[in-house]
Amino acid sequence: MDTDDIRVAVLLIEGTNNEGEVYLAFKRLGAEPEFVHLKQLMHEKDIFDYQCLMIPGGFSAGDYIRAGAIFAARMKSTLCKKLIEFAKNGYPVGGICNGFQVLVELGLLPAFDSVMSNYPQAALAINDSSRFECRPTLLKHESKGNCIFTKKIPYQEVVLMPSAHAEGKFLFPLEKKDEYLQYLIDNDQVVFRYVGPQGDYAGYPWNPNGSIHNIASICSPEGNVFGMMPHPERVFYGFTHPDWTRVHKENGDGKAVFESVLDYIRRKF
Repeated sequence: MDTDDIRVAVLLIEGTNNEGEVYLAFKRLGAEPEFVHLKQLMHEKDIFDYQCLMIPGGFSAGDYIRAGAIFAARMKSTLCKKLIEFAKNGYPVGGICNGFQVLVELGLLPAFDSVMSNYPQAALAINDSSRFECRPTLLKHESKGNCIFTKKIPYQEVVLMPSAHAEGKFLFPLEKKDEYLQYLIDNDQVVFRYVGPQGDYAGYPWNPNGSIHNIASICSPEGNVFGMMPHPERVFYGFTHPDWTRVHKENGDGKAVFESVLDYIRRKF
């Protein structure tokens, strides 16, 4: 498949607010992204008209109940079977920040027992600081090749992507914490972890939320469903990095995320 034939659905409801950056990231690389309201996907459009589904950041439905819970409930109520089929057939599904929260609420991540679990197996809870954290974050790439969204990023490379969230603390149920964490590690589902300036796994403020195992991003066991709290779309270009005047990078660290998924689609479809 040629890049200009790749259609990407950037999914919206009230409260999403990072859709423009996600749209532009794909557009700049030659794909055909489209803003798609959830109601359109429910009643007018077919998810299989697209080769990739992206859920952007923001505060969908005001983040009432829990961040991403209402968005996920609406999707699950009418699109459950199609979402399962879409993911099962290897189509990429990505969620950034609020989108990550939605994927966890849906059960598409971490998806230990099926493509979509019947109930959330993890949570993205309120930051340890009990406040909204907006800061550059350093991330070490931990995926050994499973995640299709990061194949162009070398293993163990440290990248910079900004975080901006109030509920980003990745957690498992206490009684399942050790078991689920080991499952993530063994199945190469941990994609990025928060680190400090020396590349060590550090606490606050380098880990802005207190996530278990410093987890910033995970993928599904098959690698085609991907969620992360930091924002790769905000560092597509080097000049949007906070240290650009010292480093002068042409490409931002987030660009490779979008390049990776497009490369996967070209090869698979």
